[in-house]
Amino acid sequence: MVTANVARTPRRGWQRGLPIGRAAAAGLGRVPPTALVLAGIVSLQMGASFAKQLFPVAGAVGVVSMRLVFAAVILLVVWRPSVRRMTRQAWLVIGLFGTVLGVMNVLFYESLDRIPLGVAVTVEFLGPLAVALAGSRRWLDGLWALLAAGGVVLLTDGGVHVEWLGVLLAFGAACCWACYILLSAKLGERTSGGSGLALAMCVGGVLVAPFGLATSGSELLRPQVLAIGLGVALLSSVVPYSVELEALRRIPPRVFGVLMSLEPAVAGLCGLLLLGQALRPVQWIAVCLVVAASVGATRANRTAT
Repeated sequence: MVTANVARTPRRGWQRGLPIGRAAAAGLGRVPPTALVLAGIVSLQMGASFAKQLFPVAGAVGVVSMRLVFAAVILLVVWRPSVRRMTRQAWLVIGLFGTVLGVMNVLFYESLDRIPLGVAVTVEFLGPLAVALAGSRRWLDGLWALLAAGGVVLLTDGGVHVEWLGVLLAFGAACCWACYILLSAKLGERTSGGSGLALAMCVGGVLVAPFGLATSGSELLRPQVLAIGLGVALLSSVVPYSVELEALRRIPPRVFGVLMSLEPAVAGLCGLLLLGQALRPVQWIAVCLVVAASVGATRANRTAT
C-alpha cells in the first residue's frame, strides 16, 4: 500500500547501489516515468486484491507478516546494507520508520478485511492529503480539505452498508501514513539508496510476524499460501518502491504527486475487477472528490512554491 512518499527520499543512492540495484535501474530507465508511476499504482492495488483473497486462510495479520518478511528478504538481497555504517540516529529513525510501516499495514489490511478496497484506500489517502495541506493558510487549500471531507461523508453514505470499524481502521492507517511521510524525509537523510528501507522493512517484519504466527499458525507454511504471499510482497512492496524510485529521478515531485492522486480510483477499479466489489454511484463520486482534492492541493502547492 501505500509507497509513494518514502520513494522520494532515498533516491540519492539509487545509482550508487550494488550491481543488482544498478541493473534494475538500467532496465527501468528505458520505461517512460509516467508509465512507471502508473505501473506502481496498479501493482500496489493488485497486491492488495490478492492479499484480501488470502484473508480467509491466513488472516489479515498473517498476510501482513508474509508481505513484510518476504519484502525484507528481497530488499536485503538487492541492497545488502552495511549495518556497521549506521549511526545511532540512523538506527533510531529506522526503528521508528519500521514500526510505523508495520502498524500501518496491519491497520490497512484489517480495514480491507471489513470494507471494499476502494473505500479503504480512499480513506487512507487522507493521510498524505493532510500532510500536503498542513500549515497552509490559503483559502484554496481549505476548499480542497472541505472537498475531501465531503468525499468521505459520501463514501460512508451515512453508515449504511459500510462497517464503521473498517473505516476507523483505515483512518488509523491514514494517520500512520502521515507519520510515514514525515519519517521518510529523516530516513533519506540518515541512509542512502534502499538500505534504510530494507532495514526498516526488517523491523516491521520482526514486529508483526509473531502476531501473524499466533493468529494463523501453520497455515502460513502451506506452499500455496507462501507462493501467494511472495506474490503479494512483490506486487505491494518491491515493485512499487522500485518503479517509484526510478520515476522520481526523471519527473518533478509535484507531477509525481498528481499521478499518485489516481490511487483511490485505481483501487476502486481493482476492487471491481479482481474482487467483484462494486461501489455505488455515490461512492464513485466520493472517490472522485478525494482524487480532485489531492490533485488540487498538489498543483496549488506547486504554484505557491
